[in-house]
Amino acid sequence: MSGFMSILKRDLHLAIRQGMDNMMVVMFFVLAVVLFPFGVGPEPNILARIAAGVIWVAALLASMLSLERLFQTDYEDGSLELLTLSPIALEVIVLAKITAHWLTTGLPLIVAAPLLAVLLNMNTEGFPMLILALVLGTPSLSLIGAVGAALILGSRRGGVLLALLILPLYIPVLIFGVSAVDAVIGGFESKAQLLILSAFLMGALPLCPWAAAAGVRQAIE
Repeated sequence: MSGFMSILKRDLHLAIRQGMDNMMVVMFFVLAVVLFPFGVGPEPNILARIAAGVIWVAALLASMLSLERLFQTDYEDGSLELLTLSPIALEVIVLAKITAHWLTTGLPLIVAAPLLAVLLNMNTEGFPMLILALVLGTPSLSLIGAVGAALILGSRRGGVLLALLILPLYIPVLIFGVSAVDAVIGGFESKAQLLILSAFLMGALPLCPWAAAAGVRQAIE
């Protein structure tokens, strides 16, 4: 546990020092959502109908912006190789880095989402479910993305390759995240969608750090 916390504090400290990178993620999220009313028109009914999908898609794309740097910076300066030689299990190191990524990208997106929902005229009944679905879904995005980030270590044009690898895996999270919000707004039960999002998270939590650690080992060797 102490090893996990030390890596987490290290990555959070580095993220604070490079604060502009994290601000760019949030700015992209906000700008992507703000552009939709200009594209589809200011009709309140149309905006309300697409609000959940727009916010989820923007959050998904925003979370991808910082994934390439999840291991790449440490890989380039040699820190990642030193971390693999430490007594801390590589899976624990990877999980700590994923946690730091979520705290610096996923959490700010969750905080900004209700404000953008107001802009898109979302029904207020959907606000709590939007937050809950993002709380369950965004960690899965970080976990799945870490596997892709590990697989592209050392490759050229990694950003494009990363998108091709992980976007298909993001689709189920996107579908059930949007469906949960739409169900509540429509007056239907959303328990099934929440259980599926929870199942994705519970499945990704043990599997993705292990797979990402294997990718990191392969890149270093």
